[in-house]
Amino acid sequence: MATTLEEISQAIQTGKMKLVKELVPKAIEEGCSAQSILNDGLLHGMGIIGDRFTRNEAFVPEVLVAARAMNKGIELIKPLLAEEGNKPIGKAVIGTVEGDLHDIGKNIVKLMIESKNIEVVDLGVDVPADKFVEAAKDESVDIVCCSALLTTTMPAIGGVVEALKAAGLRDKVKIMIGGAPVTQEFCDQIGADAYTEDGASAANRAAELILEKKGA
Repeated sequence: MATTLEEISQAIQTGKMKLVKELVPKAIEEGCSAQSILNDGLLHGMGIIGDRFTRNEAFVPEVLVAARAMNKGIELIKPLLAEEGNKPIGKAVIGTVEGDLHDIGKNIVKLMIESKNIEVVDLGVDVPADKFVEAAKDESVDIVCCSALLTTTMPAIGGVVEALKAAGLRDKVKIMIGGAPVTQEFCDQIGADAYTEDGASAANRAAELILEKKGA
C-alpha cells in the first residue's frame, strides 16, 4: 500500500491539484515534516514528470498541470517550512531577452528549476539587459537564466553577459542560456556558463551550478 508521500508524488504526476490539497494535510496529521512532504512528495513527483518530459513521454500541458498541483501543495506547507527553517538551496532570475515575446519554454524551465528547491524570480518577456542586472543585484541571485527563441534576438543574450560584466557582477553569478536557436557553440562564444536543451536538464544544471558556486 502506498504511503501518503507516495500518493502525493503520484497526484503531482497526474496533475490532480484537488487530491494534493487533501493529501498534504493528511501527511501533516500523520506526522510527516514539511521538508519530507516537499522533497519526497511534491518535488519527487515533479522530478518524475520532468524526466518524462525530457524523454518526450510527457508534454507541455502535463508539465503545467503538474506544476500547478505542486505549487498548491507548496502553498499549504509554506508556513511549516518557515518554522522548520527550510530554505531554498539558491536563487535564480529568469527572463526572455529584449525583443522576444516567447514565454512557454521559459515558463517550463522556471517550473523545472523550482522543482529543485531553487527560488526563481521571473522577469517575463522582452527583458532588457539592465533589468537582468538590476534583478541580479537587488535579489542577490546565484544564477541568471536567459532565453531567446529567435535567431534575431539571440545576440541580446550576449548583451546581458556584457552588462553583467560592466556592472561588476560577472564573477558573482552563473549565467545559463537556452532556447530553440541557441547552441553550446554560442554559449562558449559569449562566455556564458551553461547551455541546456530542455527544462529538466536546465534544472539539473542549475542545481549543480549553485552547489559549485557555494563550494558544496
